[in-house]
Formats: sequence, C-alpha cells, structure tokens
Amino acid sequence: MNNKIRSVLKGIAVLLVLLAVMMHIQWVVIPALTAYKFWMVVIAFSVVLITSR
Repeated sequence: MNNKIRSVLKGIAVLLVLLAVMMHIQWVVIPALTAYKFWMVVIAFSVVLITSR
C-alpha cells in the first residue's frame, strides 16, 4: 500500500468521525445513518489501524 492510498484512507476515516460527531451534536441529521454512528467510528478506527505502520 503506497503513501497516497494511506493518506486517502486516513482522510476518509477522519471524515467518518467528523460526520459521526456532527450527527451526535445534531448539526447534521441523516436519519438513515443515525443508528450506525457507533459503527462508523469503529470502521474509521479500524481503517486508521490498518493504514498505520
């Protein structure tokens, strides 16, 4: 896995966590994803673990 792919995956992980936080404080409301906030954070953490060296 090259550095470009790693940085893109880390950026996606950051965006997932930011989306989950904004949904938690109700700045953004996406009804279809409300039940999956926890899993979005878990997936983001897993992606960061996989991409870290």
